[in-house]
Amino acid sequence: MNRHGLTGERLLAIFLVGCLVLNYPVLALFSRQGLLFGIPILYVFIFVCWLLIIALMAFVIERQH
Repeated sequence: MNRHGLTGERLLAIFLVGCLVLNYPVLALFSRQGLLFGIPILYVFIFVCWLLIIALMAFVIERQH
C-alpha cells in the first residue's frame, strides 16, 4: 500500500477514536463534581482530548512528507 493510503487510514482511525472518546459513555465517566486547576474535570478532559486529536492528525499529515 502506498504512503497516501496509509495516511488516510491513520487519519480515519484517529477520527473514529476521537468520536468514541468524545461520546456519551466516556464523557459520563468524567462528569463528576470537582475541579482540576480550577476548571471542571469534564472540560479539562474534553479540551485535552481535542488537543491530542489535533496534534495526532498534524503529526500524521506532516510525517507524510
